[in-house]
Amino acid sequence: IVEHPAAGYRKIFETVEELNEPIPAKISGVIPSWLGGSLLRMGPGLFEVGDEPFYHLFDGQALMHKFDLKDGQVTYYRKYIKTDTYVRAMTENRIVVTEFGTAAYPDPCKNIFSRFFTYFRGIEVTDNCIVNVYPIGEDFYAVTETNYITKVDPDSLETLKRVDLCKYLSVNGVTAHPHIDADGAVYNIGNCFGKSMSLAYNIVKIPPAQKDNSDPLEKSQVVVQLPSSERLKPSYVHSFGMTDNYFVFVEQPVKINLLKFLSAWSVRGATYMDCFESNDSMGTWFHLATKDPADYLSSHKFRTSAFNLFHHINTYEEQGFIVVDLCTWKGHDFVYNYLYLANIREEWEEVKKAAMRAPQPEVRRYVLPLDIHREDQGKNLVSLPYTTATAVLHSDGTIWLEPEVLFSGPRQAFEFPQINYSLCRGKKYSFAYGLGLNHFIPDRIVKLNVQTKQTWVWQEEECYPSEPLFVPTPGATEEDDGVLLSIVVKPGAERPGFLLVLDATTLTELARAEVNTIIPVTLHGMYKP
Repeated sequence: IVEHPAAGYRKIFETVEELNEPIPAKISGVIPSWLGGSLLRMGPGLFEVGDEPFYHLFDGQALMHKFDLKDGQVTYYRKYIKTDTYVRAMTENRIVVTEFGTAAYPDPCKNIFSRFFTYFRGIEVTDNCIVNVYPIGEDFYAVTETNYITKVDPDSLETLKRVDLCKYLSVNGVTAHPHIDADGAVYNIGNCFGKSMSLAYNIVKIPPAQKDNSDPLEKSQVVVQLPSSERLKPSYVHSFGMTDNYFVFVEQPVKINLLKFLSAWSVRGATYMDCFESNDSMGTWFHLATKDPADYLSSHKFRTSAFNLFHHINTYEEQGFIVVDLCTWKGHDFVYNYLYLANIREEWEEVKKAAMRAPQPEVRRYVLPLDIHREDQGKNLVSLPYTTATAVLHSDGTIWLEPEVLFSGPRQAFEFPQINYSLCRGKKYSFAYGLGLNHFIPDRIVKLNVQTKQTWVWQEEECYPSEPLFVPTPGATEEDDGVLLSIVVKPGAERPGFLLVLDATTLTELARAEVNTIIPVTLHGMYKP
């Protein structure tokens, strides 16, 4: 385990300016000649407005980054997304819209009457799209987890338009982790108001690019609805699983208290974070639905002990089972409570102490049997030869799951997982790639063989990488034949930001393209060939 006594990681949580034009990178090593395209990444870039700070990691204003690879040359470019939230903050030089963990206060210049009317206009939801960027049809959207997504130009990084998903779909918001079919159809999940005013979850589908060039969003639809375990308290959902024939939704004990949420806005200074609560008795529920025809499998009641879940790694079907690989955090205490900027900007010893109190990370495999017979009560239903995961039918009809642990280290998380998506999504696979978090600080890139549990690591002193994206070699036959792309920050260096290109088979460095600017933390992104 590497130590970070110099606390150089603070640099990735500091405000930067956007660039007026792309800047050239200095290349060392050899970039594969076939690798041409853009690495697009989203994250926070502005950590205060005027003299008002943002408090949470997920509050800073959205900055889009692009590394362009072309003819052996590399350039780096970044632009702030001109969301309504950003533009109004810049205009008024203060925080105008409440973010995840930072409250916006009423305009002090307004009198009590106009403040009163502002309150009655209702909740202003942020469109600060810091989490991810992905394609819908021929277009590209920067996203967060609310109902607003922002159409962007992936070449110029210009902001094109804000889209309200509520106009097309009955969801209160969707995740920043859709699944994308080979034909370009986009699947996602979000909570909604279901029957008799209780909360539910809708899985939605946005079709691929239309032949008549119309907007695919206009033809989006709800595929299937899944019930919520608590009427007015939907679980926080960050991603979901999908195979060729099934959807897997994991309902975690981190809940959104809707009444708190709605009343919080009338209370001065409440944030999204104030509306989360943990249910310490429900454990974790797994829900299954078929894809085509779409149907919720209400008779399959899977239960296990409590964990937080943000990222599914992969999900696949085999021999009457569904294998679900997850990056979990043990217990019902909400991990986001530990991601306030004050915590992660602390001295290293303090960062470590805080991570000791937080939920512990573990990569787990759960196996869900599809075939369930009453007479199998009390037996382990999992007969796949290569896993120790179990599923036991109880007398009340629930099936209790115990996982196989694929990776576990004290306060060492394997997170922001990626796979060879085009080849392996929904299929049996061998390799996952992830960002290694050391007491929440990103300091290595890890490859995990999910079948043998072997790991490979790339790490360098005083270097802070980001989520590694896998790009397959054209015409490759092996699952791990390709490269990993990660943006790395080395605060003390002459050129402190670089694009790292690793051989995905061995995790050896092929090349790096260095620029003379710091690059703040990025969350997710995509490679656009």
